[in-house]
Amino acid sequence: MTNRPSAAKLAVKATVAHQFGAVAEQYRTSAVHAGGEDLLQLASIAALTGREEVLDAGCGAGHTALALAPGAAHVTALDLAPAMLAQGRQLAQERGLTNVTFQRGDVEALTFGDATFDLVTSRYSAHHWPHPERALAEFHRVLRPGGRVLIADIVGYADFVSDTHLQALELLRDPSHVRDHTLAQWLAMLAAAGFTAAVRFTWALRLDFNAWVTRMATPAATVAQLRAILTQAPAEVQAQLQVEEDGSFTLQGALLEGRRA
Repeated sequence: MTNRPSAAKLAVKATVAHQFGAVAEQYRTSAVHAGGEDLLQLASIAALTGREEVLDAGCGAGHTALALAPGAAHVTALDLAPAMLAQGRQLAQERGLTNVTFQRGDVEALTFGDATFDLVTSRYSAHHWPHPERALAEFHRVLRPGGRVLIADIVGYADFVSDTHLQALELLRDPSHVRDHTLAQWLAMLAAAGFTAAVRFTWALRLDFNAWVTRMATPAATVAQLRAILTQAPAEVQAQLQVEEDGSFTLQGALLEGRRA
């Protein structure tokens, strides 16, 4: 038996690095990622005291890492896409933050020692992980006793029809998408990894359709497919996603906390 990554897993990770390398600047300026009530809630729930070592896993352009840096001893911001890391470094320099280190790495195969961090965070990244249970096991390993993980992401629907439409929309727009897991699935995965898990905050995320596809540089033909899925979706799906005339829609987000014994 081997722990060597499968070809499919490597392909997904390569897609993540390529996909976001091409649109990194869009994510540096994205209102969804740069702010929002969920980011404020995450920082509040983190309740940093200035002594913590923090890992931001799947940091993207660094918005979460930089929001936490003023209250932490040090933040390590990790991502697969070098272009995203470059955007984060630029933002850190602009804000005069010197206690953030940006480095390339895989959340499912961390290179840090056991019990290195007090807090692990991840925001709008987990839906790209081929094996989230592996990432959670790694977070548990690198956290000190009593440490916490905070994961903020879009969550899927228990209703299969709505969930199928959600996953199709996500994958068409972004080939590096793996899955938006449901709250029940997240709680089960956190518990299986050894965490005491809880949902700390939920929110509705309205996505302006044009900004959503522009941010990922979605090809015109795919944009047309996305519009067709939204306009032709069953009434219950349109109600669930709150689909608007221009194609804008609303998803559900959740912030989950896992505490290590």
